[in-house]
Amino acid sequence: MDRRQFCRAAAVAPLLIAMSRQRAFAQNADVKAILHDPEAPEAGNPKGDVTIVAFTDYNCPFCKKSEPDLNRIIKDDGKVRLVYKDWPILSEASVYGAQLALAAKYQGKYDLVHHALMAIPGKKIPKPKMLEAVKASGIDMNRLNADLKARSASISTLLQRNMDQATALGLEGTPTYLIGPFRTMALDYAGFKEALAEARRRQAAGDRIE
Repeated sequence: MDRRQFCRAAAVAPLLIAMSRQRAFAQNADVKAILHDPEAPEAGNPKGDVTIVAFTDYNCPFCKKSEPDLNRIIKDDGKVRLVYKDWPILSEASVYGAQLALAAKYQGKYDLVHHALMAIPGKKIPKPKMLEAVKASGIDMNRLNADLKARSASISTLLQRNMDQATALGLEGTPTYLIGPFRTMALDYAGFKEALAEARRRQAAGDRIE
């Protein structure tokens, strides 16, 4: 895939420009809030030179299609910080899945539940099937249920914050990936690799976000 094809297929747009134009319409969706929300789960290298922010929904088939390549590039590259933004916009069950994943964060198992939910094939996944997948992941369900109850307000606040940020950025659907100074939708491994390379080229030229 050459750069012209990549830009056309991925619909890459400068994130910094998008942020600066839309920040006035956000409720807390500035660069720092998006990249460094202390409640947002993270993976990859916490000191990575490029950050990928992933807005996803557990009922989104395109999220599931991109997920293996996203995981692979994070592992292979070794210098990428990944920030998860649960953005459950497709159904009530999507909200339930996001709540399960975020509750798992409190026992250090967000990744485990996230990957279990993303691995469920198809779309319009009902709540019982999501719960079944989470139970099969091996997580401590007693702790998960306790955290779902005790942390309900914090989880709801984070989901609303993610929603506000997506709205402020003008995001149109899932998945949406913010990669350094770029915004793009579903990518394969080659697309993620090219986006990271271009982000690093832009950063080396002085176009940085913090």
